[in-house]
Amino acid sequence: MTDMSQSTMLGGAARKIGPVVLDLNNISLAFGGVKALTDISFDVRQHEIRAIIGPNGAGKSSMLNVINGVYRPQKGEIVLRGEHRTNMDCYSAAKAGIARTFQNIALFKGMSVLDNIMTGRNLKMKSNFLLQALYWGPARREEIEHREKVEEIIDFLEIQAIRKTPVGRLPYGLQKRVELGRALAAEPDILLLDEPMAGMNVEEKQDMCRFILDVNDQFGTTIVLIEHDMGVVMDISDRVVVLDYGKKIADGTPDEVRANQEVIRAYLGAEH
Repeated sequence: MTDMSQSTMLGGAARKIGPVVLDLNNISLAFGGVKALTDISFDVRQHEIRAIIGPNGAGKSSMLNVINGVYRPQKGEIVLRGEHRTNMDCYSAAKAGIARTFQNIALFKGMSVLDNIMTGRNLKMKSNFLLQALYWGPARREEIEHREKVEEIIDFLEIQAIRKTPVGRLPYGLQKRVELGRALAAEPDILLLDEPMAGMNVEEKQDMCRFILDVNDQFGTTIVLIEHDMGVVMDISDRVVVLDYGKKIADGTPDEVRANQEVIRAYLGAEH
């Protein structure tokens, strides 16, 4: 696939897919003698929704952890917007515009929805610690500006009614929405979603799909997601990469992946 931008159809409308913004080359990751990822290469293009799928234990979350610097691969390289990032770490990934949600919700359960989303603005804050503690002058003006941004996200995610509710009191589906809001508060260029619909009922999944598509469309955010619901993956993804036992077995459009016999064998254990 070339670096020329292209159009893709999603939800009945044409969207522009831009050049490659993230290139993963020959990534290998091992923990002791256990190989989590073996020589995996794929790219992510600007403004696309890129899915990573595979059976349990395929290495999907490990790959996201490599992208945002939680793990450092023993082999391979990450190229982010043309810049080689061999030693990516979490802080530099966040500064470079990569945000993340997690498979297991990682929110502050005793804090309100608004305050949880506000934590996503930390990297955007310029005032020093003393001014923030005193809540004076520039720090006060800055916090007002950040709170306005957070309120916009709350409106976008349609959670105005629970904005002051402690997150620990919310049902699971709404907690996942709050976690998405916290990631969006960082204004990422690339958003990594680790099973954003896990444990949700049908209605909650439909809502989350809508928000993911809206984030991609309205904010222009590039999205890389892991998801086990194949119906969701095939409906909202532009391209899909398939992992199995830490190796890449397929990469292409949803239709190409759906018809791939190696993918069918990985999921069903037989050729059909």
